[in-house]
Amino acid sequence: MKQNKRSLILWLFLIVVLAAASVLTGAPGGESESVKTMMRDAVLHENGQVSLFGIMDVNPGLISAYVVTAALLVLALCLRIFAVPRFKKNPGKLQLLLELWVDTFRGMAEKNSPHHNKVLGPYLFSAGTYVFVSTLFELLGVQVVTTAGHSMALPAPLSDVNAAIGMGVLSYLFIMSGGVGAVGIRGVGRTLKEFSLPISMSFRLFGALLSGLLVTELVYYYITLSYVLPVIVGIMFTMLHSLIQSYVLTMLVALYYGEVSEPAQPKVKHHKKNSDALAA
Repeated sequence: MKQNKRSLILWLFLIVVLAAASVLTGAPGGESESVKTMMRDAVLHENGQVSLFGIMDVNPGLISAYVVTAALLVLALCLRIFAVPRFKKNPGKLQLLLELWVDTFRGMAEKNSPHHNKVLGPYLFSAGTYVFVSTLFELLGVQVVTTAGHSMALPAPLSDVNAAIGMGVLSYLFIMSGGVGAVGIRGVGRTLKEFSLPISMSFRLFGALLSGLLVTELVYYYITLSYVLPVIVGIMFTMLHSLIQSYVLTMLVALYYGEVSEPAQPKVKHHKKNSDALAA
């Protein structure tokens, strides 16, 4: 009981100190640009571009995508060389974690596409892992210098609309390939019925990840909100988005892939004699 009281008193003291600091520092954040300009730059990166090896100026999301892709490839190579050969019948913690992660996407593929799922499982695993890791990447706060000479943290790759559109179109083409592989040219017609699917997947990813970025930027903009709260908001939004968006994307791909790759039902032919007997 005494420890609980001490902890409560300590938390109340910290809250009072932070509240007093917020009041004393005042509302303005001391920023040289307006909040409208700050949020527009967070979306369009007009003044926040990064030089790509001195060749051209690109959005920082592209640099993030290169870093995340390289890190995942190196991690996969290390796991294949050093971890997988040591797998045992009685798995350890790392083996359990990897098997759980793989079985999650495999089960999703088998459940939603029971007829054709040999390539669906690996794609869901790859897409879900990329969305999950690339979203968590912004928590590292990797700093780069923009062409304007300012320092900034690399954002999540999918917070760039081009990356989100690329992921949505790639998933749509993969769904179409499943339909073509299962039922031939009719699979194209099945997929084209969902013409809005790549748009919805792309902007769902972009909107969800960008909303977290903008909320965090807005909280950091004001000094009155910049004590402790940005850490909670940033981690909360990032963790939720990494889990929710990886699940939503993979589930949508699995559902539509199973729909377009479903074998055509054979037509039941009724003999004339049977129909006459039933009529009689």
